[in-house]
Amino acid sequence: MNLASVVFLLFFTASLAWSPARAAEPDVPVFWDAKERLVKPDLSTLERLRFLTTTDFPPFNFLDPNGRLSGLHVDLSRAICAELDISAKCQIQALPWGELEKALHDGQGEAIIAGIAITQESRAKYAFSRPYLQFPARFLTRKSSPLGEPIFRAVENERIGVMAGSAHEGMLRDYFSKARVVTYSRQEWLFDDLKEGKIAAAFGDGMRFGFWLAGEESDRCCRFAGGPYLAPEYLGTGLAIAVAPDNPILADALNYALHEISVKGRFAELYLRYFPIGFY
Repeated sequence: MNLASVVFLLFFTASLAWSPARAAEPDVPVFWDAKERLVKPDLSTLERLRFLTTTDFPPFNFLDPNGRLSGLHVDLSRAICAELDISAKCQIQALPWGELEKALHDGQGEAIIAGIAITQESRAKYAFSRPYLQFPARFLTRKSSPLGEPIFRAVENERIGVMAGSAHEGMLRDYFSKARVVTYSRQEWLFDDLKEGKIAAAFGDGMRFGFWLAGEESDRCCRFAGGPYLAPEYLGTGLAIAVAPDNPILADALNYALHEISVKGRFAELYLRYFPIGFY
């Protein structure tokens, strides 16, 4: 596990200890229409469904302190199998990131649930389920100096921090062109300047911001403002499950299961378990 993953896992662990009194119940994102009706595919001939993942993408897939594979992706895989009534046929295996593509195409697994980006290049290699989670951009402000509404007016001529060269920088400059953009090369410097009032707000990945808010480093200084802002042209289309391109029936089955998990409230339970400070 690399250093960034270790730090992120620490943020995740800290968030689980966050007091319920810290804020209102977080909003749960919904990506499925409850009125939509998907047909449950016949999987009676399916011998097994093996999900392939990694161990270095907390809180989605990681090793817990006891060395067990854990995370939202692990629990979501189990929920999918339960919804499809094939739990006895399901497995989940962790591999190094660089081995996932070959393992799928060599028949060592049937699906990859590890955050593969949906791009023109990846669509040539995989068929994807529909996205089950997207990552919005958010503003962070100090509780003592909150931004007003509407945000696009409130940030005019204000110093707004963002990571240099990131998709969020491009989004900030294009969507909030009257803000005074201040770029940073290190995330901790951005957070330090926000806490010290050297910038009016920070703009970036809502999920990572949420874990920072839950951690001790934030000193409970700040909160989200405005948003969430979804922009696929900058931030991608979100997380989806990849399968072999010649397996559309499995992709349809995953979509059916993800839809049912959403409308029955199971995905909301998982989201609140792993993101007690919601980023929506």
